[in-house]
Amino acid sequence: MKMGSEGRLSESYGEIEELHERLKCARTNIPDPTVKGRLNILLFQGPSIYDAWFSATSNQVAQVLLTLPTSFAQLGYASGVALQLFYGIVGCWACYMISWLYIEYRTRMEREGHSFKTHVIQWFEVLDGLLGKKWKYVGLAFNCVYLLFAAITQLIACGSNIYLVNDGLNKREWTYIFGACCLVTIWIPSFRNYRLWSVFGLITITYTSWYMTVSALVYGQAPGATHDGPNSLVLYFTGATNILYTFGSHAATVEIMHAMYRPVKFKYVYLFATLYIFTLTIPSSMAIYWSFGDALLENSNALSLLPKSTARDVAVLLMIIHQFVTVGFAVTPLYFVWEKILGVHQENNMLLRASCRVPIILLIWFLAIAFPFFGSINSVLGCLLVTFSVYIIPCLAHMVYFCNSSIRAVIIPSSNQSSNVHLGCSPLSNQSHHDLTN
Repeated sequence: MKMGSEGRLSESYGEIEELHERLKCARTNIPDPTVKGRLNILLFQGPSIYDAWFSATSNQVAQVLLTLPTSFAQLGYASGVALQLFYGIVGCWACYMISWLYIEYRTRMEREGHSFKTHVIQWFEVLDGLLGKKWKYVGLAFNCVYLLFAAITQLIACGSNIYLVNDGLNKREWTYIFGACCLVTIWIPSFRNYRLWSVFGLITITYTSWYMTVSALVYGQAPGATHDGPNSLVLYFTGATNILYTFGSHAATVEIMHAMYRPVKFKYVYLFATLYIFTLTIPSSMAIYWSFGDALLENSNALSLLPKSTARDVAVLLMIIHQFVTVGFAVTPLYFVWEKILGVHQENNMLLRASCRVPIILLIWFLAIAFPFFGSINSVLGCLLVTFSVYIIPCLAHMVYFCNSSIRAVIIPSSNQSSNVHLGCSPLSNQSHHDLTN
């Protein structure tokens, strides 16, 4: 499909989105006049483009912020900065591909009369609807495994970081406690309800990053600090995969897009989110590496090298809050998949949905306790999972779909309606259908 055609599709989809939201507001979204209702809307109802930016930015980087200085020790200054810029730009391009595929899929489904008021579209459904079952299973496998290990990594990191402040318990015992705290995520219906969480996530990661930068500059260079840069191919590619993992949040991209009133704007949201992340990761990584040099090769947690102080303890605690938020971002798409398998995804009874979600968080909790380390997991994720789920599959799917007119001409089969992915079906208004088809 030519860019002109994509532009027309974008414009058409944007218009129909606006119409749908106006109709929805007129019919169902009558504001709750009570204080409780207003607070609920203010703190937890986040469908705007700004909410999507907070979510995308908060989900972009977490524990990896503390290990990026080690990547600089493995790569050197030049390669460290260059690879961050490269992976960030390529990640934005892959997100752009995902955005177009999502828009194409949703447009075609709404053209058939489907409504997504209670159904959250996910990446594997987009692949299934546009390219077939084989693509669906590939996307589902890579995304689910990636999200599973991402949640495990962040939960492990919570125990590792709190140990810097309080070593009265060992890291595994702290993981027991934080795993129990993560059970609260079963009550969050969708990414539209992450407004408060995502704002906290952005504040915490911003403070931690700039604390690392300023503290390292004030501390100065450690005695005998050396900066040998890359001295082996193994270390070089280990550092590269860790940076790759920094920009590997695409596994939840479709879910965040679907939470927006105007998902067609998400490609701009992700671009500005990545630009903001550059302002956090590059200065902090360079400052910590300048201060401690090759000592980072022996200790991958940057906060553990900085002098103990109240400001550092605050950074540790805020980082833990951010990791807790990131666990929620990673596990929510897994909840949706599990709900669709059980056939309860579109239930209005949140108690039922929450009960069905419990086995997923229990599995993550168990694995985090069983494997209390995260450095190796980060490298494995970057090498085996992020490469495919973030970069290869979205770009390849976009090329296959938009370069093959016969695939685009095929109507999405009605069998999707009876699969494990239940779609709420309600006809659009005549005016909506007319605008969409034109």
